[in-house]
Amino acid sequence: MERRTIMALENKLNITDSAELARMEEKISKKKAVELFENRYVDQYKPGTFQMLAAIHKYLFDEIYDFAGKIRTVNMAKGNFRFAPVMYLEVAIENIEKMPQTTFDEIIEKYVEMNIAHPFREGNGRSTRIWLDLLLKEELNVVVDWSLVDKEDYLLAMERSPIKDIEIKHLLKKALTDKVNDREMYMKGIDHSYYYEGYAVYKTEEL
Repeated sequence: MERRTIMALENKLNITDSAELARMEEKISKKKAVELFENRYVDQYKPGTFQMLAAIHKYLFDEIYDFAGKIRTVNMAKGNFRFAPVMYLEVAIENIEKMPQTTFDEIIEKYVEMNIAHPFREGNGRSTRIWLDLLLKEELNVVVDWSLVDKEDYLLAMERSPIKDIEIKHLLKKALTDKVNDREMYMKGIDHSYYYEGYAVYKTEEL
């Protein structure tokens, strides 16, 4: 029986098979995520801004996609949920940037809104979770221990968050830690963050 190849997103690696692209994307961007922790590249940007999120996204995916760090130009949906339409996306991002970010609840509300905006063509969840941790670290001196956040619980809570954000707040609040500069905690967090999206071939610490 002939194997069907699912076409991959257009990429700089000229990979046409989506499964192969997923493996390479995981390997390359996880390496870049480690660099991001070690070189503190994004420290030059203000936490909670789109500028910082775009810098994270570009750093992770620039070797793979031309659109790294750039606002998407196509409309996107997941299941029955439509993310912010392209024609309103820049305005949505401007409004999100103005949202307060001094308390845990405010920060999670800002995170939920950025997820609804879904500013990039690919890699939104992975880059936005790093962005969230840097915001929590700056404002509250805590980060999320993502290894304590169950995948199914998280995905369900995020799915419901546009209507009701109490679940995602409860879930993440239980997983907060003050180990804000702990390398092992960060590595575990990256692996778990990728696992939520179905990427689990490589361990970050082994790359």
